[in-house]
Amino acid sequence: MVAMIFAIVSVNLKNDVFQQRVSQIEQDAAVRFSIAQSTFSQAAVSTVDQAQQVAGSVISEARTSAQGARGVGVILLRAPSDQGPLAINEVMVMDDFSPDVITPELRTEVQKSAGKKQFWQSVTLADSNGGTSPGIVVGKTLNLPLVHQYEMYVVYSLAGEQATVSSLLRSVLAGSIGLLIFLGVLIWMVTYRLLGPVQRTALAAKRLAEGEFDVRVEVQGEDELAVLGSSFNEMAQSLQTTIDEYDELAKLQQRFVSDVSHELRTPLTTIKMAGDMIYDSREDFDLPAKRSAELLHDQVERFETMLADLLEISRYDAQAQLPEFEFIDLVELCEQVISDAEPISKRLKVPVILRGPQLPVRAEADEKRIERIIRNLVLNAVEHAEGNPVIVSIGETDNAVSVRVRDYGVGMTPEVAAQVFNRFYRADPARARTTGGTGLGLSIAKEDARLHGGFLEAQGEPGMGSAFMLTIPRLHGNQLQERALTLWEEGPIVPKMAAWSARPAAVPTQFNAENWTETAVRASTNEALRVETEPVENRKELGDA
Repeated sequence: MVAMIFAIVSVNLKNDVFQQRVSQIEQDAAVRFSIAQSTFSQAAVSTVDQAQQVAGSVISEARTSAQGARGVGVILLRAPSDQGPLAINEVMVMDDFSPDVITPELRTEVQKSAGKKQFWQSVTLADSNGGTSPGIVVGKTLNLPLVHQYEMYVVYSLAGEQATVSSLLRSVLAGSIGLLIFLGVLIWMVTYRLLGPVQRTALAAKRLAEGEFDVRVEVQGEDELAVLGSSFNEMAQSLQTTIDEYDELAKLQQRFVSDVSHELRTPLTTIKMAGDMIYDSREDFDLPAKRSAELLHDQVERFETMLADLLEISRYDAQAQLPEFEFIDLVELCEQVISDAEPISKRLKVPVILRGPQLPVRAEADEKRIERIIRNLVLNAVEHAEGNPVIVSIGETDNAVSVRVRDYGVGMTPEVAAQVFNRFYRADPARARTTGGTGLGLSIAKEDARLHGGFLEAQGEPGMGSAFMLTIPRLHGNQLQERALTLWEEGPIVPKMAAWSARPAAVPTQFNAENWTETAVRASTNEALRVETEPVENRKELGDA
């Protein structure tokens, strides 16, 4: 903006000075031409020499008179249109510059007017030292005695005006720079005054969004910015008060759940002891009483499990977990979990198959909690498998281990998968539980995984089954950056296996899933089902295990 103003001022200043100078020069030149024409008209000339003498005198006098207007030369040239027999020599009285400053264009205009008008032209005057300066040449046709028409040109210098304009422009430039500095300082002060509080408020808002509810901004003055700061402080105080109230309410709720759970343990123990005695004597009762004893026993067992889960959840809420980390073999642990789940899986006719390395897969973890996670995943898969196999896969990398439990049952939508770890969440409330779950198992499993620095994931498709995968670091405390298995594997639904046999020999069919090597499934009533990957030449026929 300042540069634009400076450019406009420069152009206007140059134009004003130039126009004023041109007006002065035209007036002075008109006087010179008038005096010269009057002198020529009054001169009594009878010979060419006399005409030459008069012309030289007039031109010299004009040169002397024009110096007051900073004239630097006067030139008298014969008009090309005058072809008379008599002529005088051209006269030039001028400073150190070339007569070439009189251009053909200017001479043409002067000749056309035939002495009726005078014409001027801007030129550049060059001296013998190589310097240049602006100038004005004014010309007009005059009638000389005896020799007729000649062209008279008066040359004026604009060096003084150029120096004046340069001096003024330097002053304007200096003033512009000073104004620019002043405006810069003023803008900086205004910006700091206006944006400083805004920036501090924005920074405080960012810290507030990050959870620092005690952050406040300094309020100065009584303007709009001060009102903004005061409003922000009031909002932050209100948020902090609300959050504190919610925290206190959450603590009271956690304490209530924990206290109630603890208080229920004693009467529950008494009820369980009495119920066990009744259950052990159920054969002595009639059929309705026997059925009631069995229902009482099952519900007391479920209530005890739910109470234990509530206590565990309350420990997580109170951050009172005391994990015991040690190196465990996940292959052995999964085999034990599958073996423990065998009665339920047989009752529901759901084969549970373990797929993993032959060598131990070791990781530093709390064995009890990892066993609880895998048990929850396996029982949940068995319950929803609808007779299809459940595949438990184990994978490992240098830094992570993963256990994936995949079923091919009813499946679940992405919306259900996003909420399946919520407490007491049930995708289908009308579906009866067959494994005695409490609705807290997956919630506890997710907290157990988080306690190990890992994560628990779920994915499914309706009619295609579901997959749950636990991933933890191989060494406790290491940051988890990878998975050892893929959560979801595309492919056809695994066909149902034949009905289970109680024989201790082997499952009466062979199971092959896509992307598996040749496999042999071996199991007994006392050991877990396991899929062993073997080369083709070592493959055993089913029943040879």
